[in-house]
Amino acid sequence: MSEYIFLDGEYVKASEAVIPVRTHGFLYGTSVFEGIRAYYNKNDSQLYIFRPKEHYERLLASAKVMWMKSKYSIEEYIQITKELLKKCEYKTDVYIRPTLYNSSANISPTLCDVKESFLIFTTPFGDYYEPQRGLRLCVSSWRRTSDNAIPPRAKIGGAYANASLINTDAHHAGFDDAVVLSESGQVTEGSAMNIFLVTNGKLVTTNTTDDILVGVTRNTVIELAKELNIPVEERAVDRTELYTADEVFCCGTGAQIAHVESIDHRVVGDGNKGEITNKIQTLYFDVVKGNIPKYKDWCVTVYD
Repeated sequence: MSEYIFLDGEYVKASEAVIPVRTHGFLYGTSVFEGIRAYYNKNDSQLYIFRPKEHYERLLASAKVMWMKSKYSIEEYIQITKELLKKCEYKTDVYIRPTLYNSSANISPTLCDVKESFLIFTTPFGDYYEPQRGLRLCVSSWRRTSDNAIPPRAKIGGAYANASLINTDAHHAGFDDAVVLSESGQVTEGSAMNIFLVTNGKLVTTNTTDDILVGVTRNTVIELAKELNIPVEERAVDRTELYTADEVFCCGTGAQIAHVESIDHRVVGDGNKGEITNKIQTLYFDVVKGNIPKYKDWCVTVYD
């Protein structure tokens, strides 16, 4: 298997894909990106890209915030991704990272009159968190950047310094990750994943206006909850609600569906994966593998 990267209109070997050291996106974090998964189904001998349309729609929305343009349409992005995965000949689950970045060599942070470039790299990728092991989280002392600072609604490369500080301090303190509060002290999300609480049989998650990345997996969870007849409430969430919830789980392209065992050393429920979390996680993994006909249109085939 050869590894290729799509870089500025060409499929090149990974070992030959380079960008100049003066690249604006590298110097100032002026890039927008997506994390997409493709799942290999051995029974179908097929690799399914999960919800690429929604991911590329969000990429273009992030680009608009950052005064960036792209010469590709969403359909072209999807076709480029398919061709790249075909060339790499993957027979395993894969992580896909498309990045639109400012490639000028300007020694200034301005977004005026800069050139945009585009790349995609891919890598074999299994479980970021073990699906059966509960996460031990803390509430971070760092705050999430706000919509009027570096908007979390846009997936901006430079903004992930915030996530790095949050995640790293949590690890040094002995936790798997962290829950992040807004400047007003209310729950936003994890360092790089959305969060759901289960209270009295209802799913509760933060609003899209609560300084979060509006996750594709988050939307998937909400849709699957409807399929399972589980009510969903989107609203402001207080910190102490985390401690008293019956269940808590995190979700994202990397995290997938990961249940939470404890928060700030307080055990969530009985510490085990809850019934509702388990139902959603089980259905989710069937959906992304292309096993549920109703949701097959979310899964784009690679090997035609």
